[in-house]
Amino acid sequence: MKSVKKTLQGAFRSGLTLISPKLNTAVTFYVKFGRKLDFNNPQTLNEKLQWLKFNTYWNNPIIRQCADKYRVREYIAQQGQEALLNDLIGVYEDVDEIDFSNLPNQFALKLNVGCSHNIIVKDKTQLDIEQTKKQLKKWMNDKYYWLGWSEMQYKGVKPYILIEKYLGDEQGHFPVDYKFYCMNGKATSVMVCTDRDGVHHPKFFFMDKNWNKLPYTEEAFKYPDYLIEKPKCIKEAFETAEILSREFPFVRVDLYIVGEKIYFGELTFTPAGGMDIEFKFKAPGAEKDTDTILGELLELPM
Repeated sequence: MKSVKKTLQGAFRSGLTLISPKLNTAVTFYVKFGRKLDFNNPQTLNEKLQWLKFNTYWNNPIIRQCADKYRVREYIAQQGQEALLNDLIGVYEDVDEIDFSNLPNQFALKLNVGCSHNIIVKDKTQLDIEQTKKQLKKWMNDKYYWLGWSEMQYKGVKPYILIEKYLGDEQGHFPVDYKFYCMNGKATSVMVCTDRDGVHHPKFFFMDKNWNKLPYTEEAFKYPDYLIEKPKCIKEAFETAEILSREFPFVRVDLYIVGEKIYFGELTFTPAGGMDIEFKFKAPGAEKDTDTILGELLELPM
């Protein structure tokens, strides 16, 4: 029943986008946050992302290139950061072009568009190839993935299937995801995503450059003693994020760290579609919620 409701909500939002992307954004924002979206005087991070979406993102060719997980590789190389790129095993326009028998035992499948369109293969002998093909075809045939959140930067991006080298460690653990929130070319903080193994409950912590926990998430208070290991190369990772973000007023730079090597993940211009309700969190005794705190750090090119 919940999945049916979610499907209907998605169809409704998509329909609104076809009528007016701005109307869909205004309606969705009101449903999510219980108040009107002020397009003319945005204050919070989510509000400012909506302003950027309609005022700079929708017709910016560099942002459209970088929203494409395949074409962004060229941008990364142009910034002198080609060493960050994971090994690309193959690129395909059609699922049936993939010869699974020639693939290594471990690899990562993902689409260059959309969210959560990836399959991590730790052991090919356990992979249901026909089911995998079915899932990939479903993703490839979704021509309207961008409509739900009116994310105009994705409109018209041609879908490809990418196969990359598996980045897990020797124990089979996938690397920790480091998401750097970059405002006006400065990496102000990094969100560390832990326990995303499908066994534990995922946890999200914001850290500053000195590796202090920031009071931005519920987990910071719910798990005060939870140890976030500081990577030896974290200073370099912050610097890398700033290099990759300098072209944009806002972008979230997603990186992986395996050992002491940094790998590029993706560039995200509208996290959660610019509707991240987790940012409504307000630390005990605080006057402002996370959305407002982060919003104050972002200066719009108005």
